[in-house]
Amino acid sequence: MREVPAHLPADLFGKRDRDRAIQVLDAVASARVRWTAVVNRRDLRPKVDDRRIEVVVTERRVEAHDQDVVSLLLRAPGGRELPRWWPGAHLDIELPSGLLRQYSLCGDPADTRAYRIAVRRIPNGNGGSIEVHDALPVGTRVVVRGPRNAFPFAVPGHGSPAARLHFVAGGIGITPILPMMRLAHRLGVDWSMVYTGRARDTIPFLDEVESFGGRVRVRTDDEHGLPDAAALLPGVTADTAVYCCGPVPMTTTIAAAINEMPGVELHSERFSPPPVVNGVPFEIEFASTGTVVEVAANRSALDTILESKPDRPYSCRQGFCRTCKVRVLAGEPDHRETVLTPAEHAAGEMLVCVSRATGGRLVLDL
Repeated sequence: MREVPAHLPADLFGKRDRDRAIQVLDAVASARVRWTAVVNRRDLRPKVDDRRIEVVVTERRVEAHDQDVVSLLLRAPGGRELPRWWPGAHLDIELPSGLLRQYSLCGDPADTRAYRIAVRRIPNGNGGSIEVHDALPVGTRVVVRGPRNAFPFAVPGHGSPAARLHFVAGGIGITPILPMMRLAHRLGVDWSMVYTGRARDTIPFLDEVESFGGRVRVRTDDEHGLPDAAALLPGVTADTAVYCCGPVPMTTTIAAAINEMPGVELHSERFSPPPVVNGVPFEIEFASTGTVVEVAANRSALDTILESKPDRPYSCRQGFCRTCKVRVLAGEPDHRETVLTPAEHAAGEMLVCVSRATGGRLVLDL
């Protein structure tokens, strides 16, 4: 993410101190964003388990005028309180088909009796979005896991050394950013935001975002052209913490610019698998059958495994949900995630969506 692209891609879119939420944020976000991986592993993971909670879809709303984004309000049967969550958190949703998918929580953390998620329909995607749109009407009961937080939010004056905040969201990337904006606004923190997309009809929660007034700039490709880093980061100076979420080209463009801006912190989340960087080819042997497959230098181990074993479980493809975890029986893995503990690495555990090998062969217990 730190390499400066030669050119822009063709399409960037292919309560106060005593508040319990702030106390937890203080504990979680005691380090700078550059140490987020350590924070996630040491502070967040032990506080979240794999509890399974049954919830009911109590409301559905279309959130973009092109009809491609729908939000769901999820409540526990009987209206009981749900586990607390903090800005940046997501739920693992067990869909009726058996698919497990992650969706950011985009409601208000102060509402302890409802979770809100929003999902964009992706016709040629992994199937989860279509199922949410077509198979989860009001009254449907589903099971969720979590909440989990792979995108922790640190508020200036409450755990972050930054003096101000700047948010950037691309399309459906607004979902984890919305709760952060609300909390920053509630606490009186200095913040600004750029919300971008192809056209106003395609971006969700537009009215909700624009209700924050002059702090927000909405710019779309059809009105302003493709944004460069300067358009996405107006007014960003030293002592600013930038939170961005959206497609890989957008987050990569922002990261390259911030790499040249001393004193600016970057927190980001994206909605697609990361590209393989400095990969080398290696082999995978399936211990149960002895079958050997070759993993190309620019492909993930998971993609190669799925060609032979399409029923293998996976979900996030980014190295944080742990769904694709396997055991290495022989060989030296190149761990490229930040969620498994040293003890799990020592026990041979590996996430095949992002981790790989530096060469040679891995024997996997699949």
